[in-house]
Order: sequence, then structure tokens, then C-alpha cells
Amino acid sequence: FRRRIKPWEFEIFFDPRQLRKETCLLYEIKWGTSHKVWRNSGQNTTKHVEVNFIEKFTSERKLCPSISCSITWFLSWSPCWECSKAIREFLRQHPNVTLVIYVARLFHHMDQRNRQGLKDLILSGITVQIMRVSEYHHCWRNFVSYSPGEETYWPRYPPLWMMMYALELHCIILSLPPCLKISRRCQHQLTLFSLTPQKCHYQMIPPYILLATGLIEPPMTWR
Repeated sequence: FRRRIKPWEFEIFFDPRQLRKETCLLYEIKWGTSHKVWRNSGQNTTKHVEVNFIEKFTSERKLCPSISCSITWFLSWSPCWECSKAIREFLRQHPNVTLVIYVARLFHHMDQRNRQGLKDLILSGITVQIMRVSEYHHCWRNFVSYSPGEETYWPRYPPLWMMMYALELHCIILSLPPCLKISRRCQHQLTLFSLTPQKCHYQMIPPYILLATGLIEPPMTWR
């Protein structure tokens, strides 16, 4: 591991309530049956961080087709449609590589191209999930230079924020219209999040997601 990021960096990049423009990538790489994990981090430059990773990874290593490679990404923003396309092409050229992607937020999720890009990733066999409490704890412990005694610092917000993005990701997977709306009030520098589900959302979204967001009530048991 080359460098752990500062606690404030992790906070501003991965707090789903904060819509920071730049993207941060924390990643892990495992080769074959080895238990050793190689970790590093990256950010956007003139190119998106996903493309930077792919170009660096392929230029620094000669991949042996007989050795499997497992990669896990923790992204502060989900890939845009162009990066989704680049990811699928990268994995098509290297079938021995598997990729799991965890994201803190959905990037411009109202844009149909980005929605289709994420759906194409999932349909091609790539795991894409919203970061949960366990992923935040994992990243904090393994990627952040926290002070002694702060091992369980994250996350510091209600799981509802994660579930709102998880709900919208299910809408994308199921080709449903968006139900998560994000707007800003420039006058007060406020970011507003609202859920406006339609009938199709209630019919097709898994009940545990709807329960977690408070959109439906749990069934009552009478004795």
C-alpha cells in the first residue's frame, strides 16, 4: 500500500450527502489463490479515475491468462456511461479478471446514458452495489490514516442515505423511471433529496428496500 488517505478526504469524498465534483477510487487487487491484498487509491486527473486505473493497470503489468485476478473498487461516484463502456471493454480483453464495484453515490443518475451504462455493466456480469455500513467500515480501517481509537468512526449518518441510492440503483436495473430526485437551492447552499415512487416502483422493487426507506410499513402481526 502506497498511501492512506486523510480522514477529511474520506469524509468529503464518500459522504453520500455531499455532492463533491471529483471522484475518489479506493481499490484492492488479489492475484490467484494468494491471500495478499494490494491496496491503493486514485482520483480524477484530465481523465476519469476509472480510465486512469485501467490504463495504469494494463501498462504496468503483463497479465497472464492462467492466473486469475480479483479487483474490488470503492468509488465515491458511480461510473459514467463512457467509463462503463471502457470497463466492459477492459474485462472483455482480460477474461481472467473479475471486478466488483461499490459506489457511494450515483453519478447524474437522471441521464439515460448513465443509467444504461450501469445496467450494461450489471448485465455483463459485473457486480455493482451501493456501499453499505460494512463497506464503509472496511474502507475506513484499510484505506484511511485514522487516529488511534477511531477504528469504528464511520459511517456517521443514518443508513437511509445508502438505501435511497440502493432504491434508485434497483430502478436502473429494472428499467424503471427514476424515483430519487436531487436538487440544490443555491441561495442557501442546500442539497435536497426526495423520493417520488410511482406504482411500478411499489410493484417491482424488493420489499426490504422499500421498508428501509420508509415507503411502506412492515406488516402487523395480530395475536
